[in-house]
Order: sequence, then C-alpha cells, then structure tokens
Amino acid sequence: MSKSTIELKASELNHQGGVYCPAPQAGMQTWNTHPKVFLDVAHSGQAKCPYCGTVYQLKAGEHFAAHH
Repeated sequence: MSKSTIELKASELNHQGGVYCPAPQAGMQTWNTHPKVFLDVAHSGQAKCPYCGTVYQLKAGEHFAAHH
C-alpha cells in the first residue's frame, strides 16, 4: 500500500485542530477503507493514520489557533 502525505490549510482542520481519516482530501471513500479515526494535526503540525499510514500535515506557514 502506498503511503501519501496530505497537506492541509489550518482552515481545513475541525475546531479541535484535527481531521478524520479516511478523508476526502486523500481521495478515500469511507465505504471501502478502514474505520474512521480522529487525528490531532494541530498539536505537532502533522499526524499519521495508524491504519493506512497516510500523513496529514499543515502546509508551510499555516498555524492553528486554538484560543480566541
């Protein structure tokens, strides 16, 4: 299985600073992949899916502001 890296804008993260995999950005259909898993991208700038190995990371220069 090929592993890919998906670059995200901060605006693409949910209010908790994460994304779910499988994700539309990765071209995955939820019906033919692994169980849905939450990945915290904002904490370190990237997160790797434990099921498929896809890495989700913030694009260069993007920052997630958790506080108002």
